[in-house]
Amino acid sequence: MSPLLRREPRKSPADHLITLIGKPDCHLCEDARAVVARLADELGFSWEERDINQDKELFDEYAEQIPVTLIDGRQHDFWRVDESRLRKALGA
Repeated sequence: MSPLLRREPRKSPADHLITLIGKPDCHLCEDARAVVARLADELGFSWEERDINQDKELFDEYAEQIPVTLIDGRQHDFWRVDESRLRKALGA
C-alpha cells in the first residue's frame, strides 16, 4: 500500500489526556475546570490539573495565559475553554 494511503487510526476522545494549567482563586480557571470535568465525564478522557504556583517552569511559560489547556502535552487553548473547539480537537 502506498504510504500516502496509509492512515493512522483515529483516536477516540478517551485516548487523550487533557492537562489544565491554572492556579487557585482564578475565576477563569474555575470556569475551565467545570467545562473540562463535564466533558471528561461525557467523553471518557483523562484529565489532570497543574498549579502554576507549584512549578516554576509552568509559571514562567504560562503565567499570563492561564488557564491553559494541553491535549496530550501540546498547548490547545488559553484564557477560556471553548467547549465546541475542544470537542473537535478530541475528535468528538
